Amino acid sequence: MLDPKKLEEIAKNISDAIPPGLKSMADEVETKVKQNLQTQLSKLDFVTREEFDVQSQVLIRTREKIEALEARIAALEPKQEDSE
Repeated sequence: MLDPKKLEEIAKNISDAIPPGLKSMADEVETKVKQNLQTQLSKLDFVTREEFDVQSQVLIRTREKIEALEARIAALEPKQEDSE
């Protein structure tokens, strides 16, 4: 999900755009806008940068293991053919 500080900034910008006569309701509006933004953004398929980086590292290690296993299999195949 997006950085909470960024959400607060967006909500504040929207709140600041409210005419002065409605400033008394600005805090309530800002809170509601923030809640609505969080609700809508939570419905999207976002992952945090940290999650993305962790999964990228897992993928790299998995690829390395697969390559190592493929190399071992390739080395064992000629030996198996010789024993047949």
